[in-house]
Amino acid sequence: MDIESLYKDINVKQGDFIVFACSYGPDSMALFKTLLEYRKNHDIVLVCAHVNHDKRSESAKEKEDLEYFCKINNVIFEYMKIEKYGDDNFHNEARNIRYQFFDEIVKKYNAKYLLTAHHGDDLMETILMRIARGSTLRGYSGFKKLVKMDGYYIYRPFIGLTKDELLDYCHKEKVPYAVDKSNFSNVYTRNRYRKVVLPFLKKEDKDIHKKYLKFSNVLSDADDFIEEEASRAISKVVKENKLYIDKYLEINKFLKRIVLERFISSFYQDDLILINDKHLDLIERLINSKKSNSKINLPNDVEVVKSYNTLLIRRNPSLLSSYEIEISKEVILPNGHKLEQVESVKGNSNNIIKLSSKEVVLPLIVRTRKLGDVMAIKGGGHKKVKDIFIDAKIPLTERDLWPIVVDSHGRILFVPGLKKSKFDKTNNEFYDIILRYE
Repeated sequence: MDIESLYKDINVKQGDFIVFACSYGPDSMALFKTLLEYRKNHDIVLVCAHVNHDKRSESAKEKEDLEYFCKINNVIFEYMKIEKYGDDNFHNEARNIRYQFFDEIVKKYNAKYLLTAHHGDDLMETILMRIARGSTLRGYSGFKKLVKMDGYYIYRPFIGLTKDELLDYCHKEKVPYAVDKSNFSNVYTRNRYRKVVLPFLKKEDKDIHKKYLKFSNVLSDADDFIEEEASRAISKVVKENKLYIDKYLEINKFLKRIVLERFISSFYQDDLILINDKHLDLIERLINSKKSNSKINLPNDVEVVKSYNTLLIRRNPSLLSSYEIEISKEVILPNGHKLEQVESVKGNSNNIIKLSSKEVVLPLIVRTRKLGDVMAIKGGGHKKVKDIFIDAKIPLTERDLWPIVVDSHGRILFVPGLKKSKFDKTNNEFYDIILRYE
């Protein structure tokens, strides 16, 4: 196996940490061994991240054997045991827990890469299962060799190799590993594809995995192109969280559905699973309706409101009188607007505030107004939030849902779009938090 060729797509320098996921199965132990070989010519630090799913009696012994193998090869060993599962699908839940753990370990060591041992057979299984279930263009492509995450990359060096090639490598190099017997059970869908469908395809063409890799890359490239086109379309169609119907009607039919999905996803975020084709059809009918003012209801008390040439998505104001939300990277507000943390920004309007984490208490929170709210305003003095609304002539119907940004001590920092507090920083002062209201 050509080790340098396997890792030609990664860029490391002296002293860099590389985290790799390892289960002690043959695939991940082959990954372990190739990384040891790679380390001989590159001054890197290896970190093995192991998760015990606590579903098999052999798991404890496998953890001990892997930890010992790390010790004798001067590899850092990081470990977690999943103590409790919820009621969700086991495989999906376990995957989510695993990747959350991997993400924490990558950030702990400030690593550039997380490596996994996914190979060509895994890619084939994933594509076939998604075709059978139905998916998006991105979903049909399976998974990529290199994926950009938040601050690091996931890299899959074995995507062009088969399971048999990895087993041969382990035997040739005398690499220790254990076999998970649950991989032979027909209870799991993936195993049925692995035992029945893949052998048939490989009998037809021994290099079928290369065809699937090409298929994956073609779909992935096509999806990248479509995403670029969709982003351009959205920038023309959606402004300040409103969809402009005349602009929407001008775009390509294929892109219209993607624009609607994006328009909704920015509001639903993790609850997007609640939205299906039926809801998108309702929105399209609303857009094409001859009525100037009308609306439809979506799950979770959300409504889409048509007003002449615009479409607005928001929480039903008749069912919502208050909210309090911890500010993450992006918050879609019940009034249909968005509050997001950004790295940099141009201008200095009342839609932007720059803050220092040394002066405010995190996490920041966005909430509705409370009786007696007072803000220490920029430039000196104090002002009631009620008077800020009156001065800006904000209608009474909008005041109850208007966002108020506070820190964890309850100090009002920002009335987005209207007024900034004394905590706002100039470009010449230290600040490390930028909030933008759209």
